[in-house]
Amino acid sequence: MKKLIALVLALGILSGGYYGLGHAYKQEIFAGAMAFEASLSELTEKTTQISVGEISYLENQHAGNKPTVLLIHGFAAYKENWLRFARAFKDDFHVVIIDLPAHGKSVKDMSLNYSLNNQVLWVHEFAQAVGLTRFHLAGNSMGGAISAVYAANYPQHVISATLLDPAGIHDHRSVMQDLLEQGNNPLVVVDTASFKRLMNFALEQPPFVPWPISLVSAERAQQLKPLHDKLFKDMQVGQGDGFKAVLKSISVPTQVQWGEQDRVINYKNIDTFSALIPNVSAHVWPNVGHAPMIEIPQESAALMLTHMLN
Repeated sequence: MKKLIALVLALGILSGGYYGLGHAYKQEIFAGAMAFEASLSELTEKTTQISVGEISYLENQHAGNKPTVLLIHGFAAYKENWLRFARAFKDDFHVVIIDLPAHGKSVKDMSLNYSLNNQVLWVHEFAQAVGLTRFHLAGNSMGGAISAVYAANYPQHVISATLLDPAGIHDHRSVMQDLLEQGNNPLVVVDTASFKRLMNFALEQPPFVPWPISLVSAERAQQLKPLHDKLFKDMQVGQGDGFKAVLKSISVPTQVQWGEQDRVINYKNIDTFSALIPNVSAHVWPNVGHAPMIEIPQESAALMLTHMLN
């Protein structure tokens, strides 16, 4: 409650025009906002250790007495991207949301190889470390590719998989591929302005974000640019034909959701996922971009719940 009061006061100060004070306390405002959003989904921040270092994650109080849902964010994102999506699961599921290595508050190490296969291995180490044995799995973008490979490699642990605008297949060209060929990666933030461009590029329906939150997010992303440049290159290994072979081996029930206005990965690639995964359902969201769990959290979560409960 104290954090909520502090957040309300801070936002009130901002709306009253005290820009300087808001700027001075931007980190506290950011932390308070994230804690408040997490509390609405009954999530608590925790840490654990795996072979490459410390992992930060969010978890609710239902461990051991409710089915588990594990959520995995995308490239250059963090666990808080799932907060509003997670509210749909808070009463009936044990919810766990990971900060992947090189993201959020988890270990950041330039010496690591952030290949897709290594990230899958680290997620498995994390799942073992926090006692997850059987769970529903969902991931967005890079997290979707990780989830797909995880489901293929560890079917004994996965009840169902949900892939939201997953990476790994680029049979249909995207706007981002054109930009990459021009030497511009819109997913890597270099300054505050590029963070705003990223939000508008990746999201067709970007939610309202108060300026202290967006400013801190931009600054943190900017600090991680060298690491994320490396991670992006490391991730290119394991995509393409090899990834398609993995999709064919997925045996668990799988749902693929995609935003029709996705400029990062063309939504038409959903056809390849649908053709290769044996037990799959697919849905395209109109007027949605690269992150349905952020743009339409209630609708996206409801569709995943329908899939899980079938």
